[in-house]
Amino acid sequence: MKTNELRESALVLGASGGIGGEVARRLARMGWQVRGLKRALDRETVDADGIAWYAGDALHGPDVMRAAQGCAVIVHAVNPAGYHDWASLVPAMLDNTIAAAVANDALIVLPGTLYNYGPDAFPLIDEDAPQRPVTRKGALRARMERTLQDHATQGGRVLIVRAGDFFGPHLGNSWFAQGMIRPGRPLRRIANPNLPGAGHQWAYLPDVAATMAALIERRAHLPHFARFHMAGHWDPDGSAMCAAIRRVVARRGGGRPTVAAFPWWLVRLATPFNETLRELWEMRYLWRESVRLDNTRLVTFLGGETHTPLDEAVERTLEGLGCLPPAPSLADAAVRLHAAG
Repeated sequence: MKTNELRESALVLGASGGIGGEVARRLARMGWQVRGLKRALDRETVDADGIAWYAGDALHGPDVMRAAQGCAVIVHAVNPAGYHDWASLVPAMLDNTIAAAVANDALIVLPGTLYNYGPDAFPLIDEDAPQRPVTRKGALRARMERTLQDHATQGGRVLIVRAGDFFGPHLGNSWFAQGMIRPGRPLRRIANPNLPGAGHQWAYLPDVAATMAALIERRAHLPHFARFHMAGHWDPDGSAMCAAIRRVVARRGGGRPTVAAFPWWLVRLATPFNETLRELWEMRYLWRESVRLDNTRLVTFLGGETHTPLDEAVERTLEGLGCLPPAPSLADAAVRLHAAG
């Protein structure tokens, strides 16, 4: 690490969430001064990961401006709680980030999503594919990227890193933790949302954070508006992730969970009464067709992509979600070997 990089500062909006938290911790380990915003905070505090927490809300412009003072990077990984009022709250949050970035000449980093694309871009999507979303959330995400592109044409700097569905040990809202399994209990059943035969792309959060951090470190070599896609973990027929979960649970002594189809029919029945489930139903098309991201641009620029083996990534994820028995200690292993001998 170069000496002149040790004191660089980054504001991570959404640092208490999944991808925001991973990026914040990664940058802190690399020597960055990392800041986060937290509502209802009595005083500024620095946690065990080295993140300095400021009292404030991403919806309140002066809070963002204060926390971003002197920052070289602002990671915009924040979303409104639930699915309420996204159409008004998401643009307001992004406007606050852009204003703070302009004031500090900071790079804005945005975790991208697959929602931006409609079926016309499938099955293999590169960074320049047209964004013609077919859902409300997808339209909002495409609008965010257009806003950031406009910011870049006016002299701002933007980095978008797009990946598949997130999984990882510090997981926020996600299909893995909220649709496929139940965190905090032994795993007995897996609900697979995939249509059999449809490929699906997954992204291990620590790998995404490592990739973002590597790109941030090389930001001087990026164009003003830079987009990169990650390959992550490709599930060619919709069964590989479930199979990896079953292998890991069995290896850790938890038996072999059963796999059943995700109850899409139940989601459909509930859509008139529940906004969150209505959004999930709209996203169903991403599980019924093969959708894969092309990472050629990323590999060309960085020379490779950080990639944790699937079983290792799944094991760390299930440990973090409290779904696995404790791993045997070295002493326990020695006792078993002695008994077997």
